[in-house]
Amino acid sequence: MWKPPQRIRHRTNPAGWPTSNEASQAGLFSPFRYGRMQHNDRTWVPAMVPWRATEGGEVSQDVIDWYTRFAEGKPGAIVVEATGIQDVPSGPLLRIGHDRFLPGLKALTQAVKVASEGHTRLYIQLIDFLQIKRRPSADTFIDRFLPISDELRNRLGALGKDDEQVKAQLKQLSVDELEVLLTPRDFESMTRGFRERVTDTHLPHIAELPERLPPLFAQAALRAEEAGFDGVELHYAHAYTMASFLSALNTRSDGFGGSRANRVRLPINVFEAVRSAVSDQFIVGCRMLSDECITDGSGQEDARWFAQEFARAGMDFISLSRGGKFEDAKEPKVGEAIYPYTGQSGYECMPQIISDEAGPFGRNEAASISLRSHLRGLELETPIIVAGGIHSFEQAERILKQEIGDFAALARQALADPDWFEKVRSGKGSQVRICEYTNYCEGLDQKHKMVTCQLWDREDLETDSLRLTPDGKRRTTAPKWVSNSAQASGQKT
Repeated sequence: MWKPPQRIRHRTNPAGWPTSNEASQAGLFSPFRYGRMQHNDRTWVPAMVPWRATEGGEVSQDVIDWYTRFAEGKPGAIVVEATGIQDVPSGPLLRIGHDRFLPGLKALTQAVKVASEGHTRLYIQLIDFLQIKRRPSADTFIDRFLPISDELRNRLGALGKDDEQVKAQLKQLSVDELEVLLTPRDFESMTRGFRERVTDTHLPHIAELPERLPPLFAQAALRAEEAGFDGVELHYAHAYTMASFLSALNTRSDGFGGSRANRVRLPINVFEAVRSAVSDQFIVGCRMLSDECITDGSGQEDARWFAQEFARAGMDFISLSRGGKFEDAKEPKVGEAIYPYTGQSGYECMPQIISDEAGPFGRNEAASISLRSHLRGLELETPIIVAGGIHSFEQAERILKQEIGDFAALARQALADPDWFEKVRSGKGSQVRICEYTNYCEGLDQKHKMVTCQLWDREDLETDSLRLTPDGKRRTTAPKWVSNSAQASGQKT
């Protein structure tokens, strides 16, 4: 992962924790009521992919255990991980593109509702993504994937040679020499792996995305409602299909690229298709970027405009993230796929404790308050969810008091301690296990390994019936919370 050159080590700062009475009076634990958004409090666990689904994309017991463990802390909302709307192989990532996924999803929603005693609203994030291939060796790329054109022969000085002779000559060249000879796209495919773009309209399935995606998202949302979710979060963020349509890098010439108005068309069409398909009480929101954080990408002004269009269309909430793009991602090793959180934009999405002057906490707040203020100035009241390095009660409460957002979202901190919400609410915040922001969890995600936290994944591994990761070295969920009174009797937290 890209890291800031300043290498400044910051500190987590929980400050003080509220008493149970103070927590009961806090904005964070007060009900939220606006339109369909009827929440018991203003805490939020955003989507995190834990790599626990089956290879067929179905809910496993590990998936149920993962979300049940978060639900035991009783946050106001949990968003289930990015879940594929197309019924295509995607490894241990949840899918919702066929009715066969419904039994597992129903079991998941029931488990969360029981574990949270009905306190937590449960959403599922719906995602579409384009094809990405692993990086080949240079020789493999030249042999199997590189088109041998007359233009390439001319640049190589190999006119009159057949394809095999051209390939043999290319394989004698250095990477620097190949960079000069190959087209930028071919060189990228060789050194970073082939990646489809929404601008590849010469490919029929890419050209047809504006027609294909709205019904696919709508059908997925219908399944989500049937499965018992309270709503869906449309994934319009980071490196994936819908965010790519919103991006300033989207130059499609078919009315779905170029100007902001054209780039927002498909996301609005998807939303309207979903909204028309589900019941009136079902919640439909989105996750979007406040800033792409890449050269020539969409910035905060674009985000404010997109947000106003989503709000005017009737979106129930907007959850904000930033960065996480393929364009500046680190070059993968041969045999590995590119990962969109390894470049500078990826750092903006998941900053670490060793950082620049801005540090890892609140990097999205300035953009969030700007976007929210813009909406409120237009008399648009769409709730805004803010995330980014939140680990203390003071941080979360400040987001509400300073009108940075309407909900405070804890991702890595909730992973470090799923009981954060219940501990703080009950006046036992001093017992919270504080995230160290080392991105140990992100490293596991990059390798598509079961995501755990280094603060608890080696604890009490000998416990009977404890579920372990496939290598048997880590527990899959955080230990149960035991109160101070139990600790006094010698039990562990």
